[in-house]
Amino acid sequence: MSQPSWWTSLPQPATDALAETWIPVGLPGFAGTDKHRREAVLDERFGPDGWRLAHVVRGRIVSFDEAILEYEHAYRVHLRANRALVRFLVEACGNVYDWAPENVFDHAYRQPHTEANHYQDISVRRVIAELVDDPDWPEVAETPSETVPLTDLGTGTVHEFPRARGFRGSGLLQIRDPRSPGYVLNPAVVPVHDPALITAIPSRTEWYHAEGCGHLSVEAFWQTSKVVEVRYDRFLALGDDRPEPLAGL
Repeated sequence: MSQPSWWTSLPQPATDALAETWIPVGLPGFAGTDKHRREAVLDERFGPDGWRLAHVVRGRIVSFDEAILEYEHAYRVHLRANRALVRFLVEACGNVYDWAPENVFDHAYRQPHTEANHYQDISVRRVIAELVDDPDWPEVAETPSETVPLTDLGTGTVHEFPRARGFRGSGLLQIRDPRSPGYVLNPAVVPVHDPALITAIPSRTEWYHAEGCGHLSVEAFWQTSKVVEVRYDRFLALGDDRPEPLAGL
């Protein structure tokens, strides 16, 4: 049965208010290399200005920019609690990456240009750079900002790449699946730092539930807190399709 377009006959101030009201319509889960296809589906359905990704953090819907700070802080807490791991990183490695060595050139968490998002390598680089300035961590020292030969510890390939701040080794460390040399820093292995961020979705199991800390990991926090928000006027315009606003994702 078709839904009446009751909102279209409201006074302008009321319709403007609906356009400024956002509603969470579902949890999209892990995207990986499906990132751009999903974006295209949502652009077509709601308009590029009609949807956004957000996160539920401690009972509030917050922006990506606020939520990613929790992700980064999990790495900060974890690395500061694992001094031997930090020593390995700064002695053996010159930089870190996720799914492609060229990830070393990305410094921002927002990555519209990439095939898939990568956050763990950026978090590790940022935390180590902070330790350079911490007098309680003399083993993490300032390093020159330079491009140097770095040997991939997994493949043996040599890359001419920038050295990350605080990293004085000659290795290039991939942080990814159990076959990667940096799996110890995989976001499924790193625990989330605050119990208030822990949740679970009994009806859905994704890759990170089967690895590391499972639903207690920073990856689980990130994926299970993620929601698609939609402008309410665009949601209403779906009509009979409202019960499945994320169909096709």
